Amino acid sequence: MFEKYKKVLKEDYKAWYKENEDYRKKVAADPRRLSFHLMPKTGWLNDPNGLCQFHGTYHIYYQYTPFEPTGELKMWGHYTTKDFVHYKDYGPVVFPDKDFDAHGVYSGSAFIEDDTIHYFYTGNLKYFDRDDYDYINSGRGSNTITFTSKDGYDFSEKQLLMTNDDYPSDMSNHIRDPKILRHKDTYYMVLGARDKKGVGMILLYQSKDLNHWTYLNRITTPEKFGYMWECPDLFELDGQLFLICCPQGVEQKGIDYENVHQTTAMKISYDFETNEYEIKDIKLFDRGFDFYAPQTFEDEHGRRILIGWMGIPDADYTNPTVENGWQHALTIPRQLLVRDGKLIQQPIGEMKQLRSEDKAVCNFYDGQEIVLQNVVYEAIVEYNKCSSMTMTLREGITLSYKDEILTLDLGAYGAGRTTRKVHVKELSHLQIFADTSSIEIFVNHGEEVFTSRMYNLNGRVTIQGQCQGKMTVYPLKSFEIEGDDNEK
Repeated sequence: MFEKYKKVLKEDYKAWYKENEDYRKKVAADPRRLSFHLMPKTGWLNDPNGLCQFHGTYHIYYQYTPFEPTGELKMWGHYTTKDFVHYKDYGPVVFPDKDFDAHGVYSGSAFIEDDTIHYFYTGNLKYFDRDDYDYINSGRGSNTITFTSKDGYDFSEKQLLMTNDDYPSDMSNHIRDPKILRHKDTYYMVLGARDKKGVGMILLYQSKDLNHWTYLNRITTPEKFGYMWECPDLFELDGQLFLICCPQGVEQKGIDYENVHQTTAMKISYDFETNEYEIKDIKLFDRGFDFYAPQTFEDEHGRRILIGWMGIPDADYTNPTVENGWQHALTIPRQLLVRDGKLIQQPIGEMKQLRSEDKAVCNFYDGQEIVLQNVVYEAIVEYNKCSSMTMTLREGITLSYKDEILTLDLGAYGAGRTTRKVHVKELSHLQIFADTSSIEIFVNHGEEVFTSRMYNLNGRVTIQGQCQGKMTVYPLKSFEIEGDDNEK
């Protein structure tokens, strides 16, 4: 019914939905469906989009392909919540239904001003009038588009802001993922970019009214750092400017940059008067196999909250859930903080609402093994000392520490995922969230994080080695999600 490079209207989706109840039942019956993560009801999910809080309600839009699990045709799905535990699923709400976004509603963001949500995204076009396009420097349209809403549910008409002709002439066709920052009385838009020489960077535009944008600058490293920087997010936290983005094509360096694509956090000094800047530090922002395209926003409590895609493009490992018609999820929400000048991630406090009362508390000592049986849990491990350790997170899946290297090993249960490592001078604290088919590990109160899918439902939590401390394990309850209004 649907082709990758054809428009899809809301009416088309509604008709498809009514005809595919069996598909939804098949997906829902998969035992690997997650308990406390947002997933696609059917099909494919990737980048979080348009994250914001408006009049007390959090809006989480996301890249969505409901029709099949490989992500061929992109639109925006929509979840809302007031507490990050109870959710409402609105299904797809932004469709590739215009000439300027007919081949995909690609990633974008939200910016609140004057009691209005302003959305910005990339409309994808692919041209077929010639057979010599390489679809890098020719043959692709990357349109920057906006629309607005007064409530997060009903949207204005889409407005085309920029096309390939509005980007610098030395750019490739790969320009996408707009995100907005306000500094004083001026709005700034960052766009992920690749130039014609295959150098990754961020394009910076400015505006006084959110509708008319002029090119200002490009942000990149003195030496090439990947061929494309996707999903840029420029924001200020504790008086420091940070840029989170996803460089593609960065070469592996020891245990760093092992994934096919990366997510990095850069500390930036930027003078908005002279447009001079310096990238002071680049940090690999997640050490696991499945973390990409994170987006942040400031909520009404002043927290900088991040949600990422628990997946990655172009990986050589798989997700067995494809066999049951779905793939990928979003990470748990995380609060960003600055500690000792470094950007760290911590689970938001609302996650504590999922803890069951029947927690297990165990003290462990040198050489002693503690064994618990849990599948879906939060574990907090507080170390008095630790020179070496092996912790079983699930049967056949381990986290080990030796010679100041912390290693996640998925063994035979990674569906192609193997090991990932990070240097940790001293191990003092772990906070681990294990879902049916995912793991998120926060090291030393969020200084490092591992995010990954895993595929073994045999619960087993153990800890042993030359270490002393206390482990608390909470069985976790599930999110509560109301259904899709599109079925009405």
